[in-house]
Amino acid sequence: QVQLVESGGGLVQAGGSLRLSCAASGSIFSINAMGWYRQAPGKQRELVARITTGGGTNYADSVKSRFTISRDNAKNTVYLQMNSLKPEDTAVYYCNADGRTAWGSVYNDWGQGTQVTVSS
Repeated sequence: QVQLVESGGGLVQAGGSLRLSCAASGSIFSINAMGWYRQAPGKQRELVARITTGGGTNYADSVKSRFTISRDNAKNTVYLQMNSLKPEDTAVYYCNADGRTAWGSVYNDWGQGTQVTVSS
């Protein structure tokens, strides 16, 4: 069992910044990739940014040049620095991680989500 705990959400004005953190714990043998997804009311969950163990990243077009994903492999933690926030960034942000447990099984787990609200 792998647990993901997010923090850092909140209310911010348009143009402001927030930093999200997500720490993975539990029976982790390896983490392949960690990422952030978001879901706005009435919309499907979508990828925001993803980073592999080797540091490879990919971003949604809507956040490129504004958001930066980073990772501390020693702490099993992923971060999302969000700058120049827009009202359309308002959503619940979910952390995701996949890899192998200490028992060799594959996992793909989600955090509980953290609300990000951007006011205009």
